[in-house]
Amino acid sequence: MCFDVKIKSENRRILDHVDGWVKPGTLTALMGVSGAGKTTLLDCLADRTSTGVITGEMLVNGRLRDASFQRNTGYVQQQDLHLETTTVREALNFSALLRQPTHIPRKEKLAYVDEVIKLLDMHEYADAVVGILGEGLNVEQRKRLTIGVELAAKPPLLLFVDEPTSGLDSQTSWAILDLLEKLTKSGQAILCTIHQPSAMLFQRFDRLLLLAKGGKTVYFGEIGKNSHTMTSYFERNGARPCTPDENPAEWMLEAIGAAPGSDSDVDWYKTWRESPEFETVQKEVELLKGHASDSQTADEQQAGYREFAAPLSEQLFEVTHRVFQQYWRTPSYIYSKAALCVSISAFIGFSFFKAPNTIQGLQNQTFAVFNLLTIFGQLVQQTMPYFVVQRDLYEVRERPSKVYSWKVFMLSQIIVEIPWNTLMSLLIFLCFYYPIGLYKNAEPAGQVSERSALMFLLLWAFMMFTCTFTDMVIAGFESAEAGGNAANLLFMLCLIFCGILANPDTFPRFWIFMYRVSPFTYMATAMLSVAVANTNVVCAANELLHFAPLAGQTCGAYMSAYIKIAGGYLEDANATDTCSFCTIGSTNTYLAGSHAFYSERWRNFGIFISYSVFNIAGALFVYWLVRVPKKTGNKKKKQE
Repeated sequence: MCFDVKIKSENRRILDHVDGWVKPGTLTALMGVSGAGKTTLLDCLADRTSTGVITGEMLVNGRLRDASFQRNTGYVQQQDLHLETTTVREALNFSALLRQPTHIPRKEKLAYVDEVIKLLDMHEYADAVVGILGEGLNVEQRKRLTIGVELAAKPPLLLFVDEPTSGLDSQTSWAILDLLEKLTKSGQAILCTIHQPSAMLFQRFDRLLLLAKGGKTVYFGEIGKNSHTMTSYFERNGARPCTPDENPAEWMLEAIGAAPGSDSDVDWYKTWRESPEFETVQKEVELLKGHASDSQTADEQQAGYREFAAPLSEQLFEVTHRVFQQYWRTPSYIYSKAALCVSISAFIGFSFFKAPNTIQGLQNQTFAVFNLLTIFGQLVQQTMPYFVVQRDLYEVRERPSKVYSWKVFMLSQIIVEIPWNTLMSLLIFLCFYYPIGLYKNAEPAGQVSERSALMFLLLWAFMMFTCTFTDMVIAGFESAEAGGNAANLLFMLCLIFCGILANPDTFPRFWIFMYRVSPFTYMATAMLSVAVANTNVVCAANELLHFAPLAGQTCGAYMSAYIKIAGGYLEDANATDTCSFCTIGSTNTYLAGSHAFYSERWRNFGIFISYSVFNIAGALFVYWLVRVPKKTGNKKKKQE
């Protein structure tokens, strides 16, 4: 196998004709200097590369890999990435339920988790929360959990382990190798990268694949008792003898000139290609290719073509349950959201407490609706960090392992926000609608129940729009800060052009399209019409216009033609000396200035809800466009 990648317009070969195999019940070490391509080889074999061109053949039981390969293997990453709010048992259950074949009963999958806990000696902390490093599980426990999550999937093919002893002390490293050896005795095939192992650790491996700089194979074969098989190969080809007190792993790197301060005149790559050991390897590879296994049952063969082990419905149920669990165990998020919604809505509600239906009172009620919309930015800033945490875990560990689909990830993030935002919309409704006294505007027309229910639905739709819009924006950004800035910019554009700050008739011709496409146009007009429509305006004393009618006419006769066209009312239509005139007689006249009509309330509600549907579709599309690796035709080619 070879792997080529373009770096700064230059084609570079990272892996150069690497051959080998991993058999069940064996522990194979993958070693080499830094930059030799160890992790790259592991990623190529595990089908986790998204760039470059791979040439050659990668076979499983003599057959080319299919779409199920990633979920049929385990990949223990060097970083121990886990959801902080889950327990050890829950993390193992999650892996077992979604990665083991669907024909295995749920009870049997959970029973296997108990076996994994027993195998890894994790029963003492099986129900402990993972937590953050320093407050939850220690380093060794996290490494065991990382291995356990892969074992719970019951990988039938192979277990890849990347630097399992990195950063661990000698005692912990020995315990991890004990664990890997225990797995091989149960029939598991393991390929493990290891960096500078001690002589005792190195001796516990069965085979060695040694790579030199440039991804070139230097040795692949048995290590042998006391490393004799491996050391004899290098000594026979020009390396100095390995003394009994030396570490064979360090001596080997020094022999090929890869250790600091060492060099070698031997071209070990060429030596390997011309050695009888290489010929033996090639014969064995051809023999393995010619003996394809037919041991799979019909169900297993059918399941082998599925990209994910569990059906989409089961994926969505388990992932949504886990996200609900995360929210419940992160009360700071729920408390802060509730505090924000209650404090802002109550502040606005009591700032305009029992607002009268004067001209100024109507403006205050309009301003209250406008102020309530500004809660959007704070809600966005609260939600995005939690989305990023879930996404990082999914993209680094769960997506490459084919645990569940990216569509399930996105939908679960949206679904979990719905009940909490429904609760928040109820709190906002109680703290905003009743203190201002908006329900009193519906009493003259006998519409209190309908308009109260619709106001709640509008606030609920606003919260739904906020969470779905947040997911759509953050789906395309790497950090919560960048996503928050973009969301607030779009929000301000929508808010400015929604028709509250300025009359739509005064908009420049170019910007009128913003009024029509802004979702807040439909929400604001619906809220205003539901809040103040179908009642009378009662001007305050300082809002009345005072003037004298023509001689011999009453105020009613003098103003009748004007009132019929422009509206308004007279305090005393029979007065003949001074007329007291209010320019607005009905709240519907006031609303018409903002293009808000009570007859369009349900239409505007439906249009506003459709924006949330659009946001959900947009979130899925943006995530697919920006974050989902695309399959390219030149990624893998069969070696000719």
